[in-house]
Amino acid sequence: MFKSKAFYHFIFLLVLAGCSTGGQEGDSPTELTVSAAASLQDALKEIGEDFEKEHPDISIKYNFGGSGSLQQQISQGAPADIFFSAAEDKYERLVEEERIDEADGIHLLKNEIVLVLPKDSDQDIQTFTDLSKAARISIGTPESVPAGQYAKETLKQLNIWDEVEEKIIFAKDVRQVLTYVETGNVDAGIVYQTDAQSSSEVKVTAAADKDSHAPIIYPVGLIKDSSHKEQAQIFYEYLQSEQTMEIFENYGFKKAG
Repeated sequence: MFKSKAFYHFIFLLVLAGCSTGGQEGDSPTELTVSAAASLQDALKEIGEDFEKEHPDISIKYNFGGSGSLQQQISQGAPADIFFSAAEDKYERLVEEERIDEADGIHLLKNEIVLVLPKDSDQDIQTFTDLSKAARISIGTPESVPAGQYAKETLKQLNIWDEVEEKIIFAKDVRQVLTYVETGNVDAGIVYQTDAQSSSEVKVTAAADKDSHAPIIYPVGLIKDSSHKEQAQIFYEYLQSEQTMEIFENYGFKKAG
């Protein structure tokens, strides 16, 4: 009889232990996937760390890349809770596909593109029109990288695209362009002001005229079929907060509108 009671007591303790473990697993943070333009990565990493301190029940996982590539991933059903684009057209495509509700998005930031050279370069390239002197130039692939699209528009507006096109090395995103310039693999590159500001290995020689390309706007929106809508809404609103805007501005972004 004694053995039987001890046996059942042991089983009871095992059940309690199992319940305790299950509770801990249930308390693990909800993970949000934020697909965001590569140019946002420094600012968003800092913002994500601050957010997780305030909301320990939510974890932020970033998927950085060219806005066009990210848009295509979401269009094809890749999981995401928030899309933060560096171009209006990529964002609007998801609105048209009803992946994002227009009411659940906002034009949040703006930026500008600049011409950068390696820090120690002695090349006489001071303006965009001077790019005819370069042997190798890098921009993002225009079809998938908004910074590349803006760069192409600028060079076309200056009537030098046809002259420099064969010298261009296309990159998968704007951060790859920056790396090519930093390492001296190209003579010059066209990146966002915010990317140039993040690097001590490049120098800015010119900023593109705002009339030479489409407005550089960063929209952000909630994905309709997110499985974590409540948590995504919290982070979406956090991105628009005053404290978060200060971080964006510290990295060189400006508030849109």
